[in-house]
Amino acid sequence: MNLELTGGSQAPRSHDEERELIEFRLPELGEGIESGQVIEVLVAPGDRVLFEQPLLEVETDKAAVEIPSPTDGTVTDVLVSAGDTVTINEVLVRIEGDSEGEEAASKEPDASAAVDEAEGKSPATEKPAQEVKPSKEEKEPSQPRAPRADSAAQSGPLKVAAAPSVRRLARELGVSLGSISGTGPRGRILEKDVKAHAKAIIRSASSAQVAAPAEPDLPDFSRWGETVTESFSTVRKLTAERLSQAWAAPHVTQFDKADATRLEELRKLNREKVAEAGGNLTVTAILVKALSRALSEFPKFNSSIHMGSRTIVYKKYVNIGVAVDTERGLLVPVIRDVDKKDITQVSVELTDISSRAREKRLSADRLQGGSFTITNLGGIGGIFFTPILNPPEVAILGVSRSSFEPAYVDGEFVPRFMLPLSLSYDHRIIDGAEAARFLRWLCEMLERSPESIFEQAV
Repeated sequence: MNLELTGGSQAPRSHDEERELIEFRLPELGEGIESGQVIEVLVAPGDRVLFEQPLLEVETDKAAVEIPSPTDGTVTDVLVSAGDTVTINEVLVRIEGDSEGEEAASKEPDASAAVDEAEGKSPATEKPAQEVKPSKEEKEPSQPRAPRADSAAQSGPLKVAAAPSVRRLARELGVSLGSISGTGPRGRILEKDVKAHAKAIIRSASSAQVAAPAEPDLPDFSRWGETVTESFSTVRKLTAERLSQAWAAPHVTQFDKADATRLEELRKLNREKVAEAGGNLTVTAILVKALSRALSEFPKFNSSIHMGSRTIVYKKYVNIGVAVDTERGLLVPVIRDVDKKDITQVSVELTDISSRAREKRLSADRLQGGSFTITNLGGIGGIFFTPILNPPEVAILGVSRSSFEPAYVDGEFVPRFMLPLSLSYDHRIIDGAEAARFLRWLCEMLERSPESIFEQAV
């Protein structure tokens, strides 16, 4: 993206050469990225721009980036607007360049060297020194010079003075140069000013979150054999983004087992009645209903937190999301107001939304508003696992395959039908002791009073 301008003697230019019209096209933004959406246009026709001044902001599937100007000049045409989708090599802006702008750009490294010198760096370590004969001005005492017409003193789209390397650093750190007070000559912004401002923002941030390291590029796997590459599906892309977001929360998983022997007997006893109503009485449906009562006893598990405002949002409703495995990927439709529905209603609704999810008939509205999630892998197998939070929820219950195990009851070993449960929770708001009490309370309800689950809702 950098336009490298070299010094040296040049032949005299004509007026047309000095006022060259440059068509600025969308450059390649990364491997596999062919297009992006314009988020904001930062310039307008008639604006004076400097080398590497941001022209517009474009968002791709990976990130939002500022597109800088390749030269000094005047904007003549802006061919895109906010919201437009643009492709690689598409003309975005036309700029009328001039020799003054190129001369300024070629002199910018000297300003960078001055910055390096001010910060204790040696310009000689960056590139070999060139022999330059002193000019007449250098031999004579320096005289005060009027500021350039396109300097920071001019009113225009750019009101700060900084070298290209400093502007690049600011973009990488996500810092606005307009919010920084420069400590260099005539208020020029130095690298140390940008770094100090970025550190101040981090210190003052209300949320002390550590930024995830940039994902490294993949090696060229084709060197070792044939490969096939395919893009994320829409569902997989959304899943990956949400799970990456969830991983920012410190997870802890609590494991326990519930004696579901009596619960399984009641399930078999009531499943025909539920089937007549159009539902399937599964362990998942039973646990959805049981969780509505557990969340009433432990309201913190039915909440969300916001680190920026340092607040906790307690939800008075109980909307439970159920993870459904589909050909397109994992979907989490939501059963709303579970606490106001009986087990038959919950079973019928769960059967309906699961079918809709697999048949691609689920509306977007049914995927929103959850306050707690349950995911059941018992139909596949396994004993325990560590489910990942579904943000902005703070807890999720994982269910594994039930099996008969020997248990010591009244002095002898007897077979009991045991249900493995895994509770993952956000440790920023839920302590380990609270999680253990929540899961044990749920297990004891399933063991001691499973009949209450089959009662009619109030």
